Amino acid sequence: MKKLTDFEINKKLESLIDWDYYEDALHTDFEFDNFKDCMSAMNRIAFECEAINHHPEWTNIYNVLEIKLTTHDANGVTELDFKLAEAINKIVEVEE
Repeated sequence: MKKLTDFEINKKLESLIDWDYYEDALHTDFEFDNFKDCMSAMNRIAFECEAINHHPEWTNIYNVLEIKLTTHDANGVTELDFKLAEAINKIVEVEE
């Protein structure tokens, strides 16, 4: 998979709600009502990750989920990271 340029990444970010690009990765965080809701979202995201064989770096503290997406084989962000970010937004139902 081809690493995207900074220009390509920033252009694609215009249509991706609540994600930022820094340190060669896409970053976001979500705050849920409680731990159970956060874990439920993580489990739903995990099934999508397995389906497309691409996995995030993520941390969870109580009701907050922080996600970092990068393609290690490409040493940066690829189309696959954007595909997963879009799927995550649908799972978590991010709204403008």
